[in-house]
Amino acid sequence: MASLYTNKFYHRDLSWLRFNHRVLQEAADERNLLYERIKFLAIFSSNLDEFFKVRVSDIRQIKEIEKPLRNRLIDKPNKVLKELKVQVDKQQREFGAIFYDEIIPSLKKEGIHLINYTQFTTTQKLVAKNHFTEVLKDKITVKSYSQSNKDEAFVKNEALYLTTLVNDDVLEIVEIPADEPRFFIFPKQNGKHYITFIDDILKYNLKQTPKGEIDTTYYSIKISRDAELYIEDEFSGNLKDKIKDALQRRETGQATRVLVDSVMPKRHVDLINQVLDVTKTDIIKGGSYHNFKDFFGFPNPTDKQLNNKELIPIPHPVLHDCDSMFDAIDAKDQLIHYPYQSFEPVIRLLEEAASDKYVTKIRITIYRAAKESRLNDAIALAAQNGKKVVVFIEVKARFDEANNIKWGKVFEENGAQVIYSYPDIKVHSKILSITREVGKETTRYAYIATGNFNEKTASLYTDFGLMTANRKITKEVKKVFSVLNRVIIVPKTKRLLVSPFTSRVRFTELVNDEIAYAEGNEPAEIILKMNSLQDKQMIKLLYRASNAGVKIKLLIRGMCSLVPGIPGQSENIKITSVIDRFLEHGRLYIFKAGGAQKIYIGSADWMTRNLSHRIEVITPIYDEDHKKTLMDLVNIQLRDNVKARIIDKHQSNTYVVNDNPKIQSQLATYDYFKSKQ
Repeated sequence: MASLYTNKFYHRDLSWLRFNHRVLQEAADERNLLYERIKFLAIFSSNLDEFFKVRVSDIRQIKEIEKPLRNRLIDKPNKVLKELKVQVDKQQREFGAIFYDEIIPSLKKEGIHLINYTQFTTTQKLVAKNHFTEVLKDKITVKSYSQSNKDEAFVKNEALYLTTLVNDDVLEIVEIPADEPRFFIFPKQNGKHYITFIDDILKYNLKQTPKGEIDTTYYSIKISRDAELYIEDEFSGNLKDKIKDALQRRETGQATRVLVDSVMPKRHVDLINQVLDVTKTDIIKGGSYHNFKDFFGFPNPTDKQLNNKELIPIPHPVLHDCDSMFDAIDAKDQLIHYPYQSFEPVIRLLEEAASDKYVTKIRITIYRAAKESRLNDAIALAAQNGKKVVVFIEVKARFDEANNIKWGKVFEENGAQVIYSYPDIKVHSKILSITREVGKETTRYAYIATGNFNEKTASLYTDFGLMTANRKITKEVKKVFSVLNRVIIVPKTKRLLVSPFTSRVRFTELVNDEIAYAEGNEPAEIILKMNSLQDKQMIKLLYRASNAGVKIKLLIRGMCSLVPGIPGQSENIKITSVIDRFLEHGRLYIFKAGGAQKIYIGSADWMTRNLSHRIEVITPIYDEDHKKTLMDLVNIQLRDNVKARIIDKHQSNTYVVNDNPKIQSQLATYDYFKSKQ
């Protein structure tokens, strides 16, 4: 592992795998309820799928670039790919051990038996045969390929297949129907519940012939393909249409991973390489079943509580039952904390704006929209009602392109002005501006958040959202929208930090201020909560701050290239990572500032892409009550000794263990807000 990081920078992709290992730890953690452990296996699998479709494909594309430029992008890509494969193989084995040695026996203790086709009873074989005949048989296609017709062979991206050898030179491939539930529940027997994969329903029935059962074995196979869209020229023509056309090519992109059963015979693997035109490097050995993300829908046929009870979002103390959202924001900045508090105020703000006779303009950025959305319906209604509605939609938001394009069409049909992606840059900010004109007085309202305008993710991700009528802030938000609307090129902002214009410069100034305080023997401290930390310039700056005596506490959920605990470099830096029932997503930046304490929230991680290649918005928090709340929350998380992992120089993911009272920060945060009702 040491080969891919120096004492200064841990390799970003290896660090991402260490993050996914923390997800795997949650699947292994017996303190979690059984179906929560199963859910974490699904998350691990889904994460890994995306890693191969995105990051591995990026590295492979870099390999093809000429050496001088390639070296600036990534050092030794072949070595990186080999080391990543070693770590993935290791994690896959750990995954298999958790599933087979821990999860399946635990299911049995609950009276739930997950069985394969070799374990079917006589009655279950009849049920399986009937389900195959009535439901599955007409939905499958069985195709055979050899060297002579391999040009016809194609395996869909992320689809599930079964494969067997007809003989040493002929490969049979069967696609598992994607429109059927992955799991089949047999009738209850002797008080016990029996569940099987439809893979096994197929494996059993494909072996049956009028002459009896044939002696052959079917193995699982799945291919992940390059998910990049590769728009050759983003600067001319209609970028939205180009992306729409490119989406069709995603399904036929280069294979980045061929996941096979670990016990598949060598001859079988070799024939897959030949027929599907993939290489040995592409082959990853997994278990007997792929697409474990389907375990998000694993059925519980019992009446037992085997997963967490839902934490019902707490109504916001001010915005829940106020007569007018605008009056409430006029009276005081409002800060909302998801998913502990309800997302309803954001929806209500837009619904109220859509019908308010004094509202004249609504401007909003959308990065990832929910498939069904009251919030988006409110935007469309506002346009119908004659408001000037401008929606900036980022159609390059990976894997959400088609849904974003769909909503863009809905907005346009209702009379909104829709601006689609900029060439060569993503708009990742989460901002809303509402203009209200009462008589001769114009008031602007702004909402600046760390999370998307998305009802679904607001119930799953921890985020912050600020509603404000502060004239200086709302004026600067308007400037950002003027950039998006191509009225101005650079927004001159004194309070907001806006990437790629001022974020890096301002963050650098804030860190340097802490260095100056430390060098003047004054207390100096930085607390940063982010998804990822990768930008080398900012990491070097944090090292310099550490050497100056600044106390630095980092809460990093995902990848982290900073190497802590190195004498003379980072001994004053401590990093923890919390993985729990909600996805930690909020970005929070806290600087002691000689006791004045400057606190910011926003959409940008300290990654090069967020600081230099995306439009991001970070806002200061001025209200002292909100500052106190944010400090309370970050201190709760820094004291977590149940779900926090230490990020050390080896990223070994050791749980935080101490003699302090047990604090599971997400549950403690929920209780914190509940106590304030």
